[in-house]
Amino acid sequence: MDIFEWADMEMQVLECTKCDLSETRQNAVFGQGSTNAGIFIIGEGPGEEEDKQGLPFIGRSGQLLDKILSACNFNREEHVFIGNIVKCRPPGNRVPTPEEKDACMPYLLRQIEMIDPSIIILLGGTALKGLIDPNGKITQVRGTWMEWNNRLVIPTFHPSALLRNPPLKKDAWEDFKKVFFKYRELVDPRHTSPNIPVRGDSQQD
Repeated sequence: MDIFEWADMEMQVLECTKCDLSETRQNAVFGQGSTNAGIFIIGEGPGEEEDKQGLPFIGRSGQLLDKILSACNFNREEHVFIGNIVKCRPPGNRVPTPEEKDACMPYLLRQIEMIDPSIIILLGGTALKGLIDPNGKITQVRGTWMEWNNRLVIPTFHPSALLRNPPLKKDAWEDFKKVFFKYRELVDPRHTSPNIPVRGDSQQD
């Protein structure tokens, strides 16, 4: 990781005017987390609170995401980096346009390249369509491991969908448990959580 290149890219994002979202934003949201993260989480774009504070996933959806991560014994400081398909809030939280996504995608791709995560989690349809398949449907492929640029990718529901439809939380939790075990396999075999029994541990007594 070249910290000077990383800092330069962050400044480029904060000052970016490549699309019209720069005219309505309060703050661009570069992303947050460990630059050595084994997991890269991608959402759609900043919401109202994220736009105000310049940080990703800090509203109700972010609070729920943090609870899910904590249940897996993951956190933003050590295990994950969180970004979005677009780094500025679309007005009214609408879905980003193709032009907006195209303007912003080089930043995201460079972040992924520099952090070099083993696992990418796609939160919701916009992230799935933006990175993997423009015609992809989250309800059809969530929980399925895919390969992208020699990395393992798993789509799951966006936390906002879980807030709107709480029964989806069960499926999302199953998806995050898959991430937990894949993280143990690829990154740290010693990683544990009191909420997820691991074969051979005393948790399964």
